[in-house]
This record gives sequence, structure tokens and C-alpha cells, in this order.
Amino acid sequence: MEPSQLSGDPLLLDNQLCFGLYAASRRVIHLYAPLLTRLDITYTQYITLLVLWEHRRLAVKAIGDSLMLDSGTLTPMLKKLEKKGLVTRRRSTEDERSVIVELTGTGAAMKEEALAFLPSLLCTSCLTPPELVELRELLHKLLHGLEEDAAPPA
Repeated sequence: MEPSQLSGDPLLLDNQLCFGLYAASRRVIHLYAPLLTRLDITYTQYITLLVLWEHRRLAVKAIGDSLMLDSGTLTPMLKKLEKKGLVTRRRSTEDERSVIVELTGTGAAMKEEALAFLPSLLCTSCLTPPELVELRELLHKLLHGLEEDAAPPA
């Protein structure tokens, strides 16, 4: 798509997709903050737990791939989750280079607490449930189109 196909001045801040995504992301994470404070976890710890609630145990590399985070970011955060008793970390018996992260019983039980605050987050949105689903699908489509392996624009 050519910039001329978009409406208005393409260099106005309000016309920037990147700014809209950035500002919305900051606001959503800000809304999560008081709820996550009750769980004594950060947003990055929360999304890591989301992946582990789905899979129970994963290699650090698989977690990083899912969250688009490198091991330099993940390792200290996983150590904090382990210190809180939410996960365990151990070297893989098949490949010593790989570290396996697994939920503890406490970490798994936290899922119910997190489920309890989701309705309050949905109520703060100006979008209907079908619009939220549509937005999520569009964001997945955008992320897929922007994958690092994709060819750069000409």
C-alpha cells in the first residue's frame, strides 16, 4: 500500500500505526498493573505464566520464541519467578544447553486468581467482545506479516 492511499498527511502522529500500537499497548499494560500487583508479578512475568499455564513445562528457548524475548531478558525474570516459588528451572537431561522451566503447584494455582480479574479488564474496554476478537485477529495477522524472517520492504 502506498502512503498516498492512506487518508491525510502520512507523517501526522495520529496517522502513525506504530504510535497507535505503542500508545494502546502502554495503556493496556498500565490497566493490568494494579491487578498484577495483587499477584506480586510484573506484566512480563504474567505473559510468561500465560505461556506456562498453556504448556506446563517448556524450554527457555520455546518461551522466548512465544514471547519474542531473548534469553538475556528471560533468564533474570525466570530466576525471580523461581524465587517466588512459581516455577522451577533445571537443565534438560537430553541437552545440557537447554533449561526447562516448569510451573509449580503455586504457579499453576495462580491461574485462577488471574482469571478472576479478566472481567474487570474487559469492562474497561470501549470495544464489544466481537470487536475485541476482531482486533486480536488483526493483531495476529499484523504480527505474522511482520515476522523477523519476512523479507524487508523494497
